[in-house]
Amino acid sequence: MSSLLLPIIPLKEIVVFPNSITPLFIVRHRSLQALEGALAQDKAVFLVTQKNVEEEHPGLEDLYEVGCVAGIVQVLRLPDGSAKILVEGRYPARIVRATSEPSYMTALVEEIHAVEERGKEIEALRRTVEKQFETYVQLSDKVPEDLAVSIRSLDDAVPLANAITNYCHFRAADKQRVLEARRASEKLLILSQLFTAENELLELENKIITQVKAKIGKSQKEYFLNEQLKIIEKELGVGGEEDVELEEYDERLKKSKMSEEAREKAYRELNRLARMAQLSPEATVSRTYIEWLLDLPWGKYTKDQEDLERAQKILDEDHFGLVKVKERIVEHLAVLKLVKEMKGPILCLVGPPGVGKTSLARSIARTLKRRFVRVSLGGVRDEAEIRGHRRTYIGSLPGKIIQSIKKAGSMNPVFLLDEIDKMNSDFRGDPASALLEVLDPEQNRTFADHYLEVDFDLSRVMFITTANTTGGIPPPLLDRMELIRLPGYTEDEKRKIARGFLIPRQLKAHGLIKKKVRFEDEAVDTIIQRYTREAGVRNLEREIATLCRKTARRLIAGGEESAPRITPQLVRALLGPERHHDLQIHDKTEVGVATGLAWTDAGGEILPTETTTMPGKGNLQLTGKLGEVMKESGQAALSYLRSRSGQYGLAPDFHKELDIHVHIPEGAIPKDGPSAGVTLVTSMYSALTGRPVRQDVAMTGEITLRGKVLKIGGLKEKVIAAHRNHLRTVLIPADNEPELEEIASEILRELDIRPVRTVDEVLALALADEPARPDKSGGKPRRGQSGRGAGRRQPARGLGINA
Repeated sequence: MSSLLLPIIPLKEIVVFPNSITPLFIVRHRSLQALEGALAQDKAVFLVTQKNVEEEHPGLEDLYEVGCVAGIVQVLRLPDGSAKILVEGRYPARIVRATSEPSYMTALVEEIHAVEERGKEIEALRRTVEKQFETYVQLSDKVPEDLAVSIRSLDDAVPLANAITNYCHFRAADKQRVLEARRASEKLLILSQLFTAENELLELENKIITQVKAKIGKSQKEYFLNEQLKIIEKELGVGGEEDVELEEYDERLKKSKMSEEAREKAYRELNRLARMAQLSPEATVSRTYIEWLLDLPWGKYTKDQEDLERAQKILDEDHFGLVKVKERIVEHLAVLKLVKEMKGPILCLVGPPGVGKTSLARSIARTLKRRFVRVSLGGVRDEAEIRGHRRTYIGSLPGKIIQSIKKAGSMNPVFLLDEIDKMNSDFRGDPASALLEVLDPEQNRTFADHYLEVDFDLSRVMFITTANTTGGIPPPLLDRMELIRLPGYTEDEKRKIARGFLIPRQLKAHGLIKKKVRFEDEAVDTIIQRYTREAGVRNLEREIATLCRKTARRLIAGGEESAPRITPQLVRALLGPERHHDLQIHDKTEVGVATGLAWTDAGGEILPTETTTMPGKGNLQLTGKLGEVMKESGQAALSYLRSRSGQYGLAPDFHKELDIHVHIPEGAIPKDGPSAGVTLVTSMYSALTGRPVRQDVAMTGEITLRGKVLKIGGLKEKVIAAHRNHLRTVLIPADNEPELEEIASEILRELDIRPVRTVDEVLALALADEPARPDKSGGKPRRGQSGRGAGRRQPARGLGINA
């Protein structure tokens, strides 16, 4: 027999049997420590009953020798430090040898195999116990009839005896005798003796209760008379409040357009409600369920907008740019004019914060003339939030999908699932897996909520999800959605958004329209360039709101004579010192300093890279909180330069005499990704040869050991970052050249974008024409000097950078 070393949790007046689900409250400190020990391993625990229930700190001598090995199914931690757990009994076991942990008991336990028996004697015993159990169920209201039927259907005698003992209310010591019995006949014999005594007591109790009920008091007599009065009123056709409620439900069911399955379920529940006492808990559960079925908008649809020009006008009024999304919505309306019915599209808007993903969903609903509902999925970790709770739980409700459909009042709303990349999962389930059915056009026609237990059609709902990145979305879920990427805005786009949307909205919100407060163009540029650096416009609107508040205060304090005009000087006076500055290194060249481009959740960023050399033993040091991939890119860059040392005029043994240190500033921010390869090799080459790098050139691309430049991701965001920082030339992999079509023409006009295929092309374009300055150390390559670059822009704090 196999033995296991398991934590021990002593139980008071409870005996856990194999194949049973048992809830337990864990309060004692040692038991809580044993629970943590079990959770830290494989969730297996040894549950054994105490001999003396008065003992609060039981030792091994206070416990029975035989208990049950169980698995922990669920843990609910309570505010007072205790825990409620759900355990599933696996098999009986006995303690072989006790051991001890510092804070809880453990023991080496050995499984006990109960012996099944066959023959006439065991069959006779089984029949006797089953009859006694049937009598016990009839006399006692503690065992439900359906549970008794399922127990009697068990074939083998050992599981039958265990199940009957588990659900009958015997003393813990008697249950322990059944658990410890090794043979089926022994278990059944003990059970028969227990039932003989227990059934006699139950018959005597029922006889006493019957005699007491014969002496009906005044209040009981009134209750019976009231019940008789209800029957009389029903015969006379005069219904009470309960009958009126049932008739109202029946009338609403007849008018409802719910499915036949739902209608049948509702009438079955209505008939159950009619037979229940009005104030019973079961009646409340049935009443709530019927009302949920009736309140859902079965068969109710809103009519979509059919005027394509008006739809385009509404989209343009609410948002600037975002051409792809607008085209997709207008295309959907065009198809609706050609077909009678169409499945709702499932769109996923992916982009940095503040670009208008959530507000765009509201605009889409207004364009289509549909109802709008929103559910935030950020931090959701319980599957029941999506599918609902089963009605067996107290206070159960449908999931957020059905709740939102009820709130919308139609079966074809625009349904926004916000922050879909922020979901989590734990022991309560995986909500992302539950969404697979919701967001699958082939399955959501028959969406099944656990609470409703009937199919509900979601196929006409237009689902729109939003995310900052696709990294947090499981691939099967991502595959069900149509991705539309929203890049960051350019300065020109921000200027137009501020003029057309943000400033009018904030002036109205702060009561400044009548005051005719006016923002000068230079003031708007100052806010964008000096006080906000972001992919979206959320901070831009926040700064405009700050200016409006301060202006309102000045107007109230100074009277109408105060000038209602926002100038760049007034912006600096009200918002304080400028927070961002342009790079001051464009017009000079520096040795060992190259400018790369990176992608973050908030959009594109520039990535200054510095390299310096010093006498040493050939060590390569990479700093700046770099990830493994970026470190490997640095190693690949050095290996490439070593392999081409002859062609590049480097001493063959330079790597033996020099230590190379590569640093990427903003060391507190994580950085990773392969696309910094060209930046690293350019910075290293400059430091080793003394040739300075042009500081108006930005670059991105992965390199190979053969010097090829490979395709990278996030090109659009990176080019926008270069434009935002007033860099003149951008070197990109030639394989990325087709993606330039997605970039606004005004950006391409102001940038000199050079596609490259090899590192040689990169070095030819990135390095200044100045010759290498000789080193005083005897003609060896000049050691580079790290550049400072005053005023370099800081990436957004807390965001990881993918180069």
